[in-house]
Amino acid sequence: MIQGLNILVVDGNAYMRKVTRMMLMNLGAKSVMEAADGLAALEQIRNSDPDVMLLDWDMPLLNGMEVVRIVRSPGVFPRPNLPIIMLTSRAHRSSVVQALHAGINEFLVKPTSAKALHDRLSSIVINPRPMVQLGDAYVPQPRKMSTGLELDPTEVRR
Repeated sequence: MIQGLNILVVDGNAYMRKVTRMMLMNLGAKSVMEAADGLAALEQIRNSDPDVMLLDWDMPLLNGMEVVRIVRSPGVFPRPNLPIIMLTSRAHRSSVVQALHAGINEFLVKPTSAKALHDRLSSIVINPRPMVQLGDAYVPQPRKMSTGLELDPTEVRR
C-alpha cells in the first residue's frame, strides 16, 4: 500500500529529510520528494501532485502551520484535500490541538519510529476521512470517540 504513494517530505533540516526518506524507503515507498521550506512545499504540491505530505512545523519562509492554512483553502489552493502528517518536535498538547484544528490528518513527534510512521500512513490510506468545513476550518472529519460522540476540534481549543 505504501509502495504506490507519492510522498512529499517537507523539513527545513536536510538531515531530518534524509532520515525520514530512508524510513519511508525501508517501509517500501518508491516515490519520495523533498522540500526544504514552505514555499518549496507549495510549489511541489502544485507541480508533483503528492498523495500525502509529511510536514515539519518549524521551517524557514513559511512555517508548517502557514502551509497547512494555505493548502486547506478550498477554491483557492488546488489540493485542499491533500492528507497531511505533521512531523515535528513540538510535543505540547496545545500544539497538537492547534495542528488538528488547522486541518492536519495525523500528528507525529520527532524523533519518530518507522512503526509509528507506517501506522499513520496506513491510517490515511486504509481509513481516509472526508474533509469537512467546521466553522472557518477545513479539516478531516473528526474521528468518533469510543462513546460514539464525535470529537469536534473547535470544542477542544484552549
